[in-house]
Order: sequence, then structure tokens, then C-alpha cells
Amino acid sequence: MEEIIQFLAGILNREFIRAVFSNPRVKDNVVKAKLRPMEQKGELLFQLESFTKTQAFHKNLMVEETKDELAKLLEEFRQVQVETVSEDITVLISKKGKATIKRKRKKVQAKAADLSHNRKKKYILEEGIMVPFLQDLGVMTQDGKIVRTKMDKFRQINRFLEFVEDILPQLDKAKELTLLDFGCGKSYLTFAMYYYLHELKGYDIRIIGLDLKTDVILHCNELAKKYGYEKLTFLVGDIADYEGVDQVDMVVTLHACDTATDYALAKAVGWNAKVILSVPCCQHEVNKQLEKQRNLHSGKMKSKTEVMEVSEMLGDQLASMEEVLGPIMDYGLLRERFAALVTDGLRAKRLESEGYETQVLEFIDMEHTPKNILLRAVKKGSPAAKSRKEAEDCERFLKIQPTLGMLLAEQKGDK
Repeated sequence: MEEIIQFLAGILNREFIRAVFSNPRVKDNVVKAKLRPMEQKGELLFQLESFTKTQAFHKNLMVEETKDELAKLLEEFRQVQVETVSEDITVLISKKGKATIKRKRKKVQAKAADLSHNRKKKYILEEGIMVPFLQDLGVMTQDGKIVRTKMDKFRQINRFLEFVEDILPQLDKAKELTLLDFGCGKSYLTFAMYYYLHELKGYDIRIIGLDLKTDVILHCNELAKKYGYEKLTFLVGDIADYEGVDQVDMVVTLHACDTATDYALAKAVGWNAKVILSVPCCQHEVNKQLEKQRNLHSGKMKSKTEVMEVSEMLGDQLASMEEVLGPIMDYGLLRERFAALVTDGLRAKRLESEGYETQVLEFIDMEHTPKNILLRAVKKGSPAAKSRKEAEDCERFLKIQPTLGMLLAEQKGDK
């Protein structure tokens, strides 16, 4: 291993462009790391960016510090992809610690790395390159410049495509893929997916966008026809009732309101979709259930029927739960935010219970609201009983009945 460390340390100079460390030995810790050169006050440094499933951490290293850091990274990861001005290098480390180095000389030298600390953000859809659908949707001008008032939307589209880029290894490029976008609205992101996957990446894809607004769907179909996007179709319809396909590779649901998100997630699980990307919105359901509990506890229920319904649901644990969660339940704003977090946490656990590797990530929202959580789920294995129990234990303690759990139970025929 010392030989590999010395080799990598030896190429960390001004011709070094980047290194990506992947295939971690421990899956529940740091999942990926990137190393790039930078310059501060004329001195060459290296920035290390480490990623967990939900966070990114940055560290700047002096040249003399890199050797020790490389040793730690090689203990954590089994693969390193290195790019320099003149070479592409792959380092593979076996389970027994045996290292293999593969070096490939570039026919044409690459441009040296940008060493500035605050370098310009590189977007998947670049400013200055005109994209037809962005122009028609009012985001970009004819010469490829971003409309000033639409910069947030431009960043949102690119951020979403970064999430899509991360899951490309899960999509089979050898067959036609079916993608469903529930609640597509004006379809900025639907068009972006088709353009990125089909036009830029060469995937054979069929995308169906579904929304309740007839005029919006009509306009989107006109644009798809204008661009020659033959396999991009928009339909008027409700998420809960949609039965137009039997098999789906990827389901997207962005800002579907309240339980519409749950119906979309349940549909995706039922289709055994390989990938799910969901940005939930307006999580009212659990908040209403918690509010009813609060009203019962404080004697503010409006009718005897409500008292009987909630009492039957809550049983004997109401007092203990109110005592524990009083600092949250007593304040409407805090209870609403708590309910939203509980809702999305339970959704993530329910997806895990169905065999999905699920991440809860931060998403850029052009509306500047707190609703910027993205659930990214990739089908990896068989159902996980532990995650299902965790979800059920949480629901039992809070005495709530979220829609997704009930829908998944119905799919299985559970009572």
C-alpha cells in the first residue's frame, strides 16, 4: 500500500486535474470523495470533498498533508479514478489489500485544472448554449443567455439533472426505458430529463407526464411535437387513478400536494420501479391528525363524533405522547413542520422496507420555501422487515395513519 500512496502523492502537482475515490469498504459512512488542486496566495493546495448519503464536507490540504490523507482514503475506498493533463489512471484495491494500477496515455493533452478557489459553477445545461425548450419556457434567450428573473429556475433544473446523473448506472442503456412524471405542471424538468437522457446521453426513453390541468398539458404536447420528441407524451389525469402502463423504470413526482405524493410512491413500488425521485409538498395529512389529538387532549373537539373517532384511534397513549411532545404540539407552526418531517421520514422508511436504498437530500426550490427535501430511492434488494417495523413503531407512538403505509398494505393484501 505504501507504494500506491507514494505513486499518488507523486502526481499531485499542477498537472493533476482530479481524483475520485469510490466503492467504500463501509457502506454506511463516507460513500465518495473527490480531490482537486487549488491555489491560494500563489501556493498549491488540494481540496478534499467527502460525501455521506446526506452531506458534503470540505477540507483544504497543504502539499505535505496529502500523503497522510491519501493513506486514510485508501483504507476507506477500493477504487480511485485519477485524471491528469496527460493520463487517465485507475487504481483498484482488492479485499485482501492488493493494489492494481492501470494507466492510459491521452492522445491529446487535457486542459489544466482551474486552480481558483471560487471557480465558476459548471452546470449540466450550460449558459451560452441555446436549448430550445428553455427558450420556449422563458428561461433562456435566443443567444443562450439566462433570463435574469429565471436564474433560480435554471439552477433548479441543473440541480435536478445532477440527481438524475447520479442514478445513470441504474438505468439499462440497452433497452427502451419508461419514465413517469406525476404532477408535471409546466414540465420544465420533464423536458430537461428527456433532453438530457435522450439528446445528450443517448438513452432510448419514453417519458409520460401526467397533470390535471388541460391547458398546460395541451401546451406541453405542442412543444414536444415542435422539438420532435416522439417519445415524450403528456396526459391529463389523476395520480391515484392512472393505469396506463404495466412497467416503469423510473418515477418522478415533484411537488405533488399532500397525499398525492403517497399515491405516486405507492404506484412506483407497485411497478417495481428501479428509481424514484420525489420532492414532497404540502404535507397536511399528519398535521391534521396531530391537531385532532391536541384538540382532544385540551377539550377543544368540535363534536362528539370527532371525540369518539380520535379516542378510538389513540387508545390509552394520548396523555404520554402529549407529555413528551408538548413543546412541539402546543405551537401550530412547530407542529406543522414536525408533521412534515415525520411524514417524509416515514415515506423514506416505507421505501426502504420495500427494498429501496433511500436517501433524503436537499433540493433547490425556486419558490424559496422550506419544502426542498428530495427523496431518492433506488431498488437494491428484497423487502426490509427492520425498516417496516421502525415505521410502524413511529406511527404507533404518534398514533397516526399516513396514507403511504395503508396503500402499501393494500397492495400486499394486508389488513
